[in-house]
Amino acid sequence: MAEKGLIFRCFASGSSGNCYYLGTQERGVLIDAGISARQIQKCLREMGLDFQNIMGVLVTHDHADHIRAVGTLGERVHLPIYTTAEIHEGIDRNYGVREKLRTSRRYFQKGVEWELAGLKINTFGISHDSTDCLGYVIDGFGQRFVIVTDCGCVNDEMESYVRTANHLVIEANHDEHMLLNGPYPTYLKERILSPRGHQSNDTCGAVLERNWHEGLRNIWLCHLSLENNEPELAYETVRGYLEEIGIEPGKDVYLRPLDRLTPSPVYVLNEQVIQDVK
Repeated sequence: MAEKGLIFRCFASGSSGNCYYLGTQERGVLIDAGISARQIQKCLREMGLDFQNIMGVLVTHDHADHIRAVGTLGERVHLPIYTTAEIHEGIDRNYGVREKLRTSRRYFQKGVEWELAGLKINTFGISHDSTDCLGYVIDGFGQRFVIVTDCGCVNDEMESYVRTANHLVIEANHDEHMLLNGPYPTYLKERILSPRGHQSNDTCGAVLERNWHEGLRNIWLCHLSLENNEPELAYETVRGYLEEIGIEPGKDVYLRPLDRLTPSPVYVLNEQVIQDVK
């Protein structure tokens, strides 16, 4: 069967684990592997795929909710694990990765474009309290997919890529009022709100408002906090910012929060706005 275009699926998104598929009906890549290898395989098989269809795992950073299964995938399943040397060093130090990477580690330089599985891949820096943190810019079949997660503060490079994305996964981690009035201890609230923490619903909405462009077709809100956010609240907050500039979700753009534990539908990425809004 010939490759027919890009598809995207979120397997999980949140502090319990993060993992995404991007590719075609024949082959593709995983972005992060913060859930079990068994869960990942189950999600792939639901799509008619298996590990042999995965050309590699692209790692955003070295926190456990993004790398929990990289050791198993790399050393037992023999998938290449791609990230920077700095993040690989962080993976080595992470006690949550029981199977250490040896033969499966692959390196690239941040900001230098390379190719894998028919996709052009580039990266940019994100401010987070990990060893390093990457946003990914992936081009294929005339479409640009950008993912920005675990983002403590916005930078110019991130915004420049938002302005060129056709399909965007972007963090809307918390509602600031819920966080400040919630059960978290002070040190954890301060960490989340710091420039090396996580992006709020309002910051996400403001980024989209500033960088809206006509080519942006689909937006997924990722890494929502269980304790400090609600999917409907994240959706309504971001929708408000878009409506301020005359953009109507469901008509001009697809907007959906990603679930923490339940895999998303399989999305076909093309020039069209996806129609099932929520």
